Amino acid sequence: MKTYNIAVVPGDGIGQEIVPEGIRVIDAVAAGYFKCDYTFFPYSAEHYQKTGEFMPSNALEILRPFDAIYFGAIGHPDVDDTLPATRYTFRVRKGFHQYVNYRPIKILPGVPSPLRAAKAGEVDFVIVRENTEGEFSETGNIIHPETPGGFAIQTSIFTRHGIERVAHYAFQLARKRKGLVTNVTKSNTLIHSMLYWDQLIGDIARAYPEVKYERMYVDNASANFILRPQHFDVILTTNMIGDILSDLGGALMGSLGLAPSGNINPEKEYPSMFEPIHGSAPDIAFKGIANPVSAIWSGALMLEHLGEDEAAQRIEAAICTALSDRSNWPADLGGTTATTDVTDSIISVL
Repeated sequence: MKTYNIAVVPGDGIGQEIVPEGIRVIDAVAAGYFKCDYTFFPYSAEHYQKTGEFMPSNALEILRPFDAIYFGAIGHPDVDDTLPATRYTFRVRKGFHQYVNYRPIKILPGVPSPLRAAKAGEVDFVIVRENTEGEFSETGNIIHPETPGGFAIQTSIFTRHGIERVAHYAFQLARKRKGLVTNVTKSNTLIHSMLYWDQLIGDIARAYPEVKYERMYVDNASANFILRPQHFDVILTTNMIGDILSDLGGALMGSLGLAPSGNINPEKEYPSMFEPIHGSAPDIAFKGIANPVSAIWSGALMLEHLGEDEAAQRIEAAICTALSDRSNWPADLGGTTATTDVTDSIISVL
């Protein structure tokens, strides 16, 4: 029986509640077919409070041999909100060349979307976000902040290598789906960085004549998320734009508690990391009411990446079936079902 070695980082807040629920579902779908061995790591904002570090300096060496990383959420109200990204998330994404942030957006059967006209089966697209450079390159400084002439500089980094590799991924994904790539850009005002982005993606598009290609400014794309979300198939966009649009997409689904994501190294030279798109939600942590679906679905994306396509499809189908019954809805969907009971309903479908 094939065994996968999974590094588990529950993190902070509800991450510590929902990651174990995801593991329960993974083990249920794996039974008799394959096995996952889990090694838990305490990397988190709470760990930072205790030790002065989110994770040790050799953490990437420790995580490197694993097949994948299953991550919850990171952040604590008493810890500087700029630190979780720079001390954990960015280190993992950049260190392991996880240059694709993969975020599926889908209206689920029986789960009401805030959009009255949105229907299950019609809204089904993926946001492919460049994940290691762009606007989140951490290049800049704050100069003389206490003086009247103080100023800040933040420089975006767009490289040919970074743009081309994520573009190839998006077009290859579209070939397997509905055959449309929408480049969401803002090159009419960011006339250097994003003009270069557009030019290189346009060049890549010509190598995929079977895929329809279009360019859409982010303000127009935001409007179309509301007016005609069924139009989209694969959205290709930059680090910051993708970060914002994917939360909007999660809201279209009915709750951020439903939306999964993967930080993917497509070549599998390094482990990829899978996580729900929401944060640690300290206001509801440890009350037993957090929605585990985003973590469970992220686990399905992890299995798909590992090559267990059938298991991943079974988990997604079980989520859809379980949530089509209103009695299984957690608090964020307007229900009263506890975290563990939502998981039980999904496992019972499996």
